[in-house]
Amino acid sequence: MPSILSHPAVPLGLAFVFGREKVSPRLLVAGLAASVLPDLDVVAFRLGIPYLSPFGHRGFTHSAGFALLLALAAALFAPALRSPKRWCLGFVFLAAFSHPLLDAFTNGGRGVALLWPLTAVRFFAPVRPIQVAPLSPRAFFGPWGWRVLFSELLWVWLPVAFAVGAVAAWRKLRCKSSFGACP
Repeated sequence: MPSILSHPAVPLGLAFVFGREKVSPRLLVAGLAASVLPDLDVVAFRLGIPYLSPFGHRGFTHSAGFALLLALAAALFAPALRSPKRWCLGFVFLAAFSHPLLDAFTNGGRGVALLWPLTAVRFFAPVRPIQVAPLSPRAFFGPWGWRVLFSELLWVWLPVAFAVGAVAAWRKLRCKSSFGACP
């Protein structure tokens, strides 16, 4: 898995792209939480639940179904999140589902149960350039952790920053070509 430091990159990038008029600060916080929430399943190790169990690490909390449940909960709280229901639903779904997708690009673990409960099959991306983060804080604050952070900078943060920059440049060009009609 990428570390807890990099899963928020996707909702942060999306919030910039969509802007405050679509993604309120409260909705952004909900998206940030949804992007890291799937890794609460690491408690399964302490409870003796096997890794490959549907309730083990990278099991049901790393599925599209779980992301949808989080998104539906966000939609129910749309007034408190100060955003329209459809934006809460879409933004939180993308934030939550980005977590297992990023995990699928890591070079460790036993795959991600993206389609649970339809199937217990665990998936990896066809290429896996992201260095898997250790589950131990002690290991994270050593050489392995530095490799993880460099890998996440290269394969998570830079692509998100590039996409955000491309959207910003496109908006600027679009505004110039429309003779100042853009805010």
